[in-house]
Amino acid sequence: MMENGDYAVQYGEESYMEQEEEWEREGLLDPAWEKQQKKTFTAWCNSHLRKAGTSIENIEDDFRNGLKLMLLLEVISGETLPKPDRGKMRFHKIANVNKALDFIASKGVKLVSIGAEEIVDGNLKMTLGMIWTIILRFAIQDISVEEMTAKEGLLLWCQRKTAPYKNVNVQNFHLSFKDGLAFCALIHRHRPDLIDYSKLSKDNPLENLNTAFDVAEKFLDIPRMLDPDDLQNTAMPDERAVMTYVSSYYHCFSGAQKAETAANRICKVLKVNQENERLMEEYERLASDLLEWIRRTMPWLNSRQTDSTLAGVQKKLEEYRTYRRKHKPPRVEQKAKLETNFNTLQTKLRLSNRPAYMPTEGKMVSDIANSWKGLEHAEKAFEEWLLAETMRLERLEHLAQKFKHKADTHEDWTKGKEEMLQSQDYRNCKLNELKALKKKHEAFESDLAAHQDRVEQIAAIAQELNTLEYHDCVSVNARCQRICDQWDRLGALTQHRRQGLDEAERILEKIDLLHLEFAKRAAPFNNWLDGAREDLVDMFIVHTMEEIQGLIQAHDQFKATLGEADKEFNVIVGLVRDAEAIVKQEQVPGGLVNPYTTLTADAISRKWSEVRALVPQRDQTLANELRKQQNNEMLRRQFAEKANAVGPWIERQMDAVTAIGMGISGSLEEQLHRLKEYEQAVYAYKPSIEELEKIHQAVQESMVFENRYTHYTMETLRVGWEQLLTSINRNINEVENQILTRDSKGITQEQLTEFRSSFNHFDKNRTGRLAPEEFKSCLVSLGYSIGKDKQGDMDFQRILAVVDPNNSGYVQFDAFLDFMTRESTDTDTAEQVIDSFRILASDKVIFTGINITYMEHALLIFFYIKQPYILPDELRRELPPDQAEYCIQRMPPYKGPNAVPGALDYMSFSTALYGESDL
Repeated sequence: MMENGDYAVQYGEESYMEQEEEWEREGLLDPAWEKQQKKTFTAWCNSHLRKAGTSIENIEDDFRNGLKLMLLLEVISGETLPKPDRGKMRFHKIANVNKALDFIASKGVKLVSIGAEEIVDGNLKMTLGMIWTIILRFAIQDISVEEMTAKEGLLLWCQRKTAPYKNVNVQNFHLSFKDGLAFCALIHRHRPDLIDYSKLSKDNPLENLNTAFDVAEKFLDIPRMLDPDDLQNTAMPDERAVMTYVSSYYHCFSGAQKAETAANRICKVLKVNQENERLMEEYERLASDLLEWIRRTMPWLNSRQTDSTLAGVQKKLEEYRTYRRKHKPPRVEQKAKLETNFNTLQTKLRLSNRPAYMPTEGKMVSDIANSWKGLEHAEKAFEEWLLAETMRLERLEHLAQKFKHKADTHEDWTKGKEEMLQSQDYRNCKLNELKALKKKHEAFESDLAAHQDRVEQIAAIAQELNTLEYHDCVSVNARCQRICDQWDRLGALTQHRRQGLDEAERILEKIDLLHLEFAKRAAPFNNWLDGAREDLVDMFIVHTMEEIQGLIQAHDQFKATLGEADKEFNVIVGLVRDAEAIVKQEQVPGGLVNPYTTLTADAISRKWSEVRALVPQRDQTLANELRKQQNNEMLRRQFAEKANAVGPWIERQMDAVTAIGMGISGSLEEQLHRLKEYEQAVYAYKPSIEELEKIHQAVQESMVFENRYTHYTMETLRVGWEQLLTSINRNINEVENQILTRDSKGITQEQLTEFRSSFNHFDKNRTGRLAPEEFKSCLVSLGYSIGKDKQGDMDFQRILAVVDPNNSGYVQFDAFLDFMTRESTDTDTAEQVIDSFRILASDKVIFTGINITYMEHALLIFFYIKQPYILPDELRRELPPDQAEYCIQRMPPYKGPNAVPGALDYMSFSTALYGESDL
């Protein structure tokens, strides 16, 4: 507030009466000026009084009681004056006028020679002087251009706005405006759609003046305050009247400029909010899609159900490989994009002073990371189970085939044995025949005992199949039970037949020793032949070179025994030849038939030939398996050689990317360039990973389950590859966000380098984060003053709450950078947005107590109030359509006092843009 007496100096004006006296002494005072002032000042007062629903007709009479004068001051100032006196006596009127004059004086205005009595008495000159003083204080005081006085500032504004126009040269507020072109130029400069300036002529001043005044009144809501005839018929128009009218132009157009500026600021803020909402919606969509995919995939990975066949498990293994090769890689990229979008969104929110984005419950980045980690654990467990199940089922198939082979061999041997044991043929035999039958039976018992081991093997294999949960255990158990039951019956029948033979032995004693010897030697040799033949065709399964070499060694040992077997064969055949010679020599009836055994020399010879023929076949089978294991060994070495190259390469790239991410050297653009070069190099290296995957698939298809030549597994290399891609994307995103922060905040590269080097200096372990004490030391190193007293600790805790809102115990670099840039720069605030909306909304006048009886000198009380609301039409008029509708849809209704229909609360809307909000 200026002290009394300072007002005239401030605005380059002497008091009204002093200037009038000076002009009269110099002979410059024109009587027509008073008429012009009366018209102009009356129109100016009515332009404000109409807001209160009233007006004046005679300026020297209508202000005499002080009521409308007080009302005028309330309307133009927006303040409430003291309550007027209710009386109609002269002293009541003087009191009311004095209240108005005191209010004017309280605004720093010096009223020289103007008293309440002159106004009450209707003194026109004094009344005009008072109104001019009010106009200066409330209409011209706020006009300031380049620190000039109000009059000089208004003149400079007119000069600048009309400079481009032909025939216009504004030098003063009287002669420069006589031809009307200056008024038309001011209108055309701001509203070219209202006047075609090219059609105006300096030779038609009255037409020019009427054009300007009509357009201003009709389209700009500026009432006619000047008379064109008065301006033309006066040698020098009154500059006070012209200044008053010109000031209305200034306020009209400067208000439009303020509204445009306010609208631009609001558009900028709303555009930021709309983009942030789009990023939030995209994050929610991507997060929901990724989490839903993980949710659908987990039951498949956790399933351990198969059809219990090797083919079924191998089909599942191929499905898993297809999943890793085709279905998962796009989700890895989706996860990286999700993290990148989230970081970019948070950076934009910080840069625009918005609160941090909190995703929907269950969709935090940590939730997605946990779900992804669970997916990777499930993948590893699923693959391990598939491989283990493959080995188990392969073992089961081998055992099942072995069971079938041994069971077939045993059942072939037992065919007819029950009928033979149940026969009563020994009752009608001769002695030698009976003894032959007995010896034959003894040979059978020896053979039966020799087959006991095979039955036990069959039972043992069946038991192992049950233990390993073979899918067709029912049929295996049934067949094993039939064999065991039959074996028990054979044992019982054998015992029963022996008893019969022992009883008949008392009658028949002669035994053919030669045949008996043959039978005794032929039976075990025959069993050995059967065992050897069974071993030579026995199926096997191996996984290592050591196992196949062991089988080859055992086979070589078997071949070393063939010489002794050949000697035994010759002995047995020799017995048969001796028997044939004795029978021929002695002419023994039926002597050629060996009563002790069913074996013949031909049968032994045939089996012996089969065994010798199976030996080279076994050699070939073992050789084939040896080549297979040698191929597996080659696959192991191929995988190891490639993995031992890929693994260290990934580790080196990870170290290099981490070093760049620390920002140790180079500008942000250089770091971004190097990161993108690494990204290209990584994608160029992808064929090596794919080649390794092919080798890995060949290794698995060859049933190779261990590799002693490398400590790398395909799973560890896959995880390392995905981590490398994720690290590159994350670091690129962080550097881009730092560039965005630097450019949007206006910080220099030197400042950014200083922030990064200080942060790295205290980040001893290169973790990308600082503990609270390390963060405090970093701030101190950058010149930030933090006291060691209690107040300093409180200040530091407030800073920590900003940079670590989740109370994690660490300060990340992006939060540190955001804090340091906010300390150095300025951004838009909620208060600025509120001021912008207030300009667009303009001022609302509300009358809360009206009691008008003008002719009877009744009291009139008004209140001028600025309301914190805006109407939809105002938003649509001032803002682009999409942003206007954006505000209308999100602004809550205004529920304060005197609210009009459709009023919107722009204050709470602006505050919500910078606070916790669902916008």
